[in-house]
Amino acid sequence: MAAEGRPGPGGVPTVPVASGHSIPVLGLGTSHRGGYSHAAVLHALQKCGIRHIDTAKRYGCESLLQRAIRESGVKREDLWITTKLWHSDYGYENTKKACLESCERLGVEYLDLYLIHWPDAQVPGKSNREVRAETWRAMEELYEKGLCKSIGVSNFLISHLEQLKEDCVITPHVNQVEYHPFQRPQELVDYCRSRDIVFEGYCPLAKGEALSHPTVIQLAKKYGRTPAQICIRWSIQNGIVTIPKSTKADRIEENCKVFDFTIAEDDVEILNGMHDGRHVSWDPSFIVFDSNLRKEDMEFLNTIAFSGNPADLAPFACEELKLYFSFLTAKMSGRLSVCVVV
Repeated sequence: MAAEGRPGPGGVPTVPVASGHSIPVLGLGTSHRGGYSHAAVLHALQKCGIRHIDTAKRYGCESLLQRAIRESGVKREDLWITTKLWHSDYGYENTKKACLESCERLGVEYLDLYLIHWPDAQVPGKSNREVRAETWRAMEELYEKGLCKSIGVSNFLISHLEQLKEDCVITPHVNQVEYHPFQRPQELVDYCRSRDIVFEGYCPLAKGEALSHPTVIQLAKKYGRTPAQICIRWSIQNGIVTIPKSTKADRIEENCKVFDFTIAEDDVEILNGMHDGRHVSWDPSFIVFDSNLRKEDMEFLNTIAFSGNPADLAPFACEELKLYFSFLTAKMSGRLSVCVVV
């Protein structure tokens, strides 16, 4: 299933969203770790036909994008701008305030897509389900008022989406999840399609890991393309809105040249078969339990996490606290990239 519809502004094909709008199937991602280049964004907008820009409050580059968008000369109505709500702003009132602040930093009056960045809320005294529902109600209001043309989630699994279905009114328009040859969550893709949720994939090159895989290299030679183009084209042909990230103009240009060839179905299946379940980014499956830890417990754990001393837990018999601490210290030491209390 190729995620390609009519060409949008810039010539990149688009697919319809349940909100009534159309999203370009190829975008430019940004990030918080060396993931922004003013010159590269300008090149993408002015030379490569990119009209879909993906960012987030957490990345810290919303204000920088304002300048690039302004200097590009591209009309606002021709752009698709996505940003994301970070967990520190979850909650009904906080969400509405954070959206306005993101709009101000980006220099826009509305967002094309606003996403809840991560299913873990980390709010003391409240379950994640409760906070997600409260946050989503604010997202629904932002959508109804036109401040957000479309709303969605990121890194949500079927269980999170099912809870949201029970707790709220509007179905997310988009779910943005890690997607590459090693991580092809087909059950989640099928679930999203069954509910008319556009599936958007980040890390299509598996942070470079896929580019050196013998199968990808072999197919790149067969089609006279680069390994990156094979991965991106495969993702799009699988029906995924794809957002590769680069800070180099030549790489962005390379990543955009994926609409003048098609990978044969047999070869698509070969790439599909590379799935081994590995993550190169956040893994939402690490969110393993739904906790209602007391505020003082959360403050205590967040304090001792920096000391990394398990002996500090000696007075506590609560296994839940110990489990939380083990995950939190793993996160702090870099062994995990997420905080895993639901």
